[in-house]
Amino acid sequence: MVPVSFFLVFLAIVLVGAALFFGAGIVRGRSLGAGLDDPTPNLPPVLLPGQADATDVDDLRFALGLRGYRMDQVDQVLDELRDQLLAKDREIERLKGLLPTDPEGDGSVRAAQ
Repeated sequence: MVPVSFFLVFLAIVLVGAALFFGAGIVRGRSLGAGLDDPTPNLPPVLLPGQADATDVDDLRFALGLRGYRMDQVDQVLDELRDQLLAKDREIERLKGLLPTDPEGDGSVRAAQ
C-alpha cells in the first residue's frame, strides 16, 4: 500500500502544480504559446541596395542569434546569388556589345530594314 499512496501523493502534487501554472498564465492574459512568440527586433534590418551587384552580396553580413539559420546554408545561397548576378551582368554587357553603333550620336538605334 505504501508505493500506491506515494504515487497518488506525487500525482496530486503534479496536478496541483499544473493547475497553478496554467491558472497563473490565464490570469496574466497569456496564452499557452506566448513564450514562443517572435522576439522584438532590436537591430536594423539587413538590406541590399536597390541596384545590388555581386560585391554587395559579398559584403553582406548577418547578426548572430541563438535561433538563427544555419550559416553554411545562408553562405551557399548568397554565393549562388552572387554568381547569378555576375552571370546576369556579363550577359547584359555581351548583349550591349551586339547592339549596332549609333552613327549620329543622338542615342537612338535604327531598326534594321
